[in-house]
Amino acid sequence: MRTHPNTTTTVRNLGILAHVDAGKTTVTERILYTTGATHKRGEVHDGTTVTDYDPQERDRGITISAAAVSCTWDGHRVNLIDTPGHVDFSDEVERSLRVLDGAVAVFDAVAGVEPQSESVWRQADHHGVPRIVFVNKMDRVGADLDRAVASVAQRLHVVPLVVQLPIGQEDGFRGTVDLVRMRALLWRAGQDAYETGAVPEDLYEEARSRRRQLEERVAELHPAALEEYCATSALSAATLDAALRDLTRGGEGVVVLCGSAYRNRGIEPLLDAVVSYLPSPADVPPVRGTRDAAVEERPADPSAPFAGLAFKVNATATGRLTCLRVYSGTMRKGDTVLDAGTGRTERIGRILRVQADRHAEVEQAVAGDIVAVVGLKGTRAGSTLCAPGAPLVLEPPKTAAPVVSVAVEAGSSAEAGRLSAALARLVEEDPSLVVRTDPETGQTVLSGMGELHLEVAVEKVRRSHGLRIGVGRPRVAHRETVVRGVSGLVYRHVKQDGGAGQFAHVVLDVEPLGVADAAGDAGGFAFRSAVVGGRVPQEYVRAVEAGCRDALAEGPLGGHPVTGLRVTLTDGATHPKDSSETAFRAAGRFGLREALRAAEMQLLEPVAEVVVTVPDDAVGGVLGDLAARRGRVSGSAARAGSTAVTACVPLAELFGYASRLRSRTQGRGTFTARTTGYAPVPAAPAALLGGALPG
Repeated sequence: MRTHPNTTTTVRNLGILAHVDAGKTTVTERILYTTGATHKRGEVHDGTTVTDYDPQERDRGITISAAAVSCTWDGHRVNLIDTPGHVDFSDEVERSLRVLDGAVAVFDAVAGVEPQSESVWRQADHHGVPRIVFVNKMDRVGADLDRAVASVAQRLHVVPLVVQLPIGQEDGFRGTVDLVRMRALLWRAGQDAYETGAVPEDLYEEARSRRRQLEERVAELHPAALEEYCATSALSAATLDAALRDLTRGGEGVVVLCGSAYRNRGIEPLLDAVVSYLPSPADVPPVRGTRDAAVEERPADPSAPFAGLAFKVNATATGRLTCLRVYSGTMRKGDTVLDAGTGRTERIGRILRVQADRHAEVEQAVAGDIVAVVGLKGTRAGSTLCAPGAPLVLEPPKTAAPVVSVAVEAGSSAEAGRLSAALARLVEEDPSLVVRTDPETGQTVLSGMGELHLEVAVEKVRRSHGLRIGVGRPRVAHRETVVRGVSGLVYRHVKQDGGAGQFAHVVLDVEPLGVADAAGDAGGFAFRSAVVGGRVPQEYVRAVEAGCRDALAEGPLGGHPVTGLRVTLTDGATHPKDSSETAFRAAGRFGLREALRAAEMQLLEPVAEVVVTVPDDAVGGVLGDLAARRGRVSGSAARAGSTAVTACVPLAELFGYASRLRSRTQGRGTFTARTTGYAPVPAAPAALLGGALPG
């Protein structure tokens, strides 16, 4: 290990992605231990991990908040973010992926690709983040590298490039064969470092066969490798390494390694693969942003104008800590920077190299660095910070709309003000949480991505602020959609109360976008104008569209947002003096509301894909319980003495399901759920929603 030079080519910004319980945090802990960043192995079950430092994370044994750490390996600085695996905290993954250059996807050698694995993989696809795969838990009973790799190919639709062959199975797993260099890597009991040696005789023929398969697969995908393969019928280790690097960074293939993080076997080769195959900030395209409505690029160059993206804010007892990815330029302690979104300037107080909840102060951060900054007062997650003389707005991470809500109230009137301040601080840290006041009941409503998400948020307020909080039953965020529309609805907006009047005349057609659009897109709305002869000027057409969008906030069935409809402006009329954009916006709003009352509407509810893994003898009871919860089973798969049942279940029916499943399976059953969209509510359950808190 060498001290890394401060250049963008020797930096790796890396995320650890996986399904819950695949071993992400253990992999992170072993990386820190192997690189010398820590001197003791942290264990999830003991609550001694570096990245899961929050009391709730240690109590629950899961990662809740993405945590950044830094270490060095082979002359490279590795900035590593351990992300949550539970679907309720997928927004943390989204914000992390926005600032990463590469990722390690961790899969369980027994379970292979699981539902949340697919979700985070799609998120990484969206951001174009190159990945390598680490098949973990090779020491588990039922571990099977080939089966895990097959699930990667089938469910993720990628080309796996397996570069290792395990030595030993299950509890006898003791090392791997490096297929690139055709050597054995062996970890002896009680030793942290591996030993290299010749490939064991009993594995030699299989290793040769797999090396040949790897060469053929790489030659099919890489022109330079194909040229050498055609000339010599083989690939050298150097050519294979270079081709694997190009294929990984280009997304044409995914390098696959294996090991057991808990036993500290396979971590050094994983780090070598990170350095060899994943890109540095200098290898990825320049970041793109907007400046005065024009697209501008900034290279990862320390001498370029400064630009960085804030992706996380922690409100600590000693002040606000803002996590920042520097994309270009250099940021120094004491600099004045511009928040490009608000136009406000901020002063950089201290710059910290992050080690989860511990920090080391540095004087500057350059392009490619991920650091924390102290002293920023108004910066939010998603804000762009840049040089005042070279403003640039970078695309912020997307925040998903919340799907579950609870009413919260202070234990006493004296604590109401403290609760409001605590909730505001909570939302500042986690933009996927929304706090609002219900206009009908006056209750404070906290909305988030799932039952666990809200449970964690409320508990955090209780622990951090010592507040007594009452919490109502969770409610889901319903939507309304059009089943049968109306044509030719005429609305005239006329207002005359002295001075200039208001006049707008519109004719609207309203129709459904379609069941698929309405069920799958919480924001499905289309607007077009079919007005001819200039009867409604273009600026008024835009005002009508804005008014229609205003009307989507509350539907006629229960005041829920409306989705899945197309509105066509077919005709209209203006007044030479009294028509205005304000009048036509009001006409669009009130006209669409009237049209929705005349249309046939349908209530929608969020649904989730649930994967329940239970012992074979408990499958019948679980299937019956899912049916009682209005679940539709779509498939099942056998897994070494257990069965994984996949079903689509209304999200509202999943409240309290974890404890119910435990009682039905004597604690042996587990489940995961991810929200997949919206579906129509059957007539009987819809009738029971009359008193539901609007979502």
